[in-house]
This record gives sequence, C-alpha cells and structure tokens, in this order.
Amino acid sequence: MPLNTFTNTFAGNPLDRASDRRSDPAWLADRLAADTTLALPLWNGAPFVERHGEGGVRLAYIPPNLAQELSGGNERLLFLGLWKETAVFAVDLDGSADPAAGPLEGLGRFEDLRGLALRLPGADAAIAATAKGVFEWRRRHRHCSVCGQPSEVSDGGWKRVCPACGGEHFPRTDPVTIMLAVQSSGQAGERCLLGRQAAWPKGMWSALAGFLEPGETIEEGCARELKEEAGLDATAVRYHSTQPWPYPSSLMIGLIAEVAEGDAAPNDSELEAVRWFTRDETKALLAGQLEGAFAPPPLAIAHQLIKAWTEGF
Repeated sequence: MPLNTFTNTFAGNPLDRASDRRSDPAWLADRLAADTTLALPLWNGAPFVERHGEGGVRLAYIPPNLAQELSGGNERLLFLGLWKETAVFAVDLDGSADPAAGPLEGLGRFEDLRGLALRLPGADAAIAATAKGVFEWRRRHRHCSVCGQPSEVSDGGWKRVCPACGGEHFPRTDPVTIMLAVQSSGQAGERCLLGRQAAWPKGMWSALAGFLEPGETIEEGCARELKEEAGLDATAVRYHSTQPWPYPSSLMIGLIAEVAEGDAAPNDSELEAVRWFTRDETKALLAGQLEGAFAPPPLAIAHQLIKAWTEGF
C-alpha cells in the first residue's frame, strides 16, 4: 500500500526486505538453494531485462544455481527480499564482456537503468534501483574506513565487516534537498524559480538542489541552498515526496519552498543562470512547447515538483 499519494520513479519497492533474516547465514543458504528462488543479474550497473507485452520490458530473472555459478561466491550476491514466499537475490557482474552474449545468451539483455526506468513497471524499476544502489556502495567501499584493510560481505550483502579490526560498515544514503522556489504573492504574481548548470543540455531548466550537511534539518538545508545558489530567503517549506536516486546513492527530498520577494541571482560556482517562470510558462515547459527551454524528464523528481506546482499542489 503506498504511503504517499505520489510515488516517484525508483520508489515503491514491493519486496519484503526481510531484514531480520539477513543475519542468518543458514536461512540465506537455504533460500539460495531453493528451486523457486529468483536472481536478477546486473552487469556494470545495468539490469537484465526481457521483452514483455507490446513493446514493453520487464526485469529478467535467472535460476539461483546459475546466479551462484556466475557470482563465484557471496561477495557478488545480494539478498533483495521476499516476493510473498519467493526469495529474490541480485548478482553483480562486471567486466568488458557482455554476459548476455555468453552464459546468459538467449535469456535477455542488459540496459542502462536511467534510460530504461520509465519503460519498466514501477515495481521493477524500484527493485533494480535497490540492487544498483547497494552494488555501487559495495564497489566503492571494499576496504575498512577504520583501518584500511579489506572488508568482507555479510548479512546477505547489506553489511561489510572488517576481519582485522571488527569494524562494521553499512550502505550509505546521501540526503539531498531538491526544492522548487515559489512566490505566491507580490507585484510579479505567482511564479517559480528554476536554474541551469553549464554542463546540462542546452535549454534545460530544473529545480535547485544540494546535499544536506551534518547538524542541519531538511528545512534548514533547503533555506541554505536557496540563499547560496540564488540569493533568496525561504519563508516556508513544505514536503512533496522523496526519490531514491542510485547515482550512486542519494535520497532526493522534494520540497516546495516559499521565498520572500527579492532579486534572484545565480551563484556562478554552481549555476550559470536562474529564471522565473509563470504557471502558463511551466505548463508549456512541461509540454515541450516553450521556445528555447525544456524541463527535466518525468524520471526526475524535479519534473514532478514543477508539475505539482503547475497543477496547483
């Protein structure tokens, strides 16, 4: 059952994560040996998919014995959870040789998740994002951050333990505030502020965003980023939704921020320009009908924030 009225892409993972069973190696081994168990391969972060319906795709699973053979051990395996009584694992594959042209030939193909996400069923996109996020963390944290020695996988892939010093390490999630700055009154009327970075595709405008810092609330982080990036003062902040973003391990916290009247100016170190948009302009922006400008794709929470304000959220 959804916990919010709106679910972003990569949210809504339907699996029971069964986190209380991860620390039981015997139970995990039994699940991995069961004929009914499913395993999702990812190759260099790209999930394995197959055709489904008229032009559609869905995640493609392989049997557990093949997953164990390809993984070569627990280091590349991840227990994702349970679908009813069926255990679901993921297996991390890398290298330059496409496994779909080798041991997985004829079973499916690998596709980049970012380009694939909107074509997958929502639940599939969320499952793939979970696997990708954990594998990205494991790939970047193979050594103990306490003593520097190699660490080992534990708890079905959700923890790493250092045999040298006993240090325990868990997947990290980096919180990011992403906010649509709006003015609901004043001489200029209702409008929202979007910015753009020089590295973005020409003409793309998006919501402002920044990482939360230690000792900072979500509201405080939102206000700081608006002041730093555009010189605006936040007067009220309201929550819209969140989005797991596995590039590599962020949680996007979507906000609508009311700001005081004032001139917006871009911080040259982060933004090359900022621009106010009316509701009529954001409507055209979302429809791809505003000359010289376009919004982020529906995959991104920024698109959904702009859409929510445009529709009177």
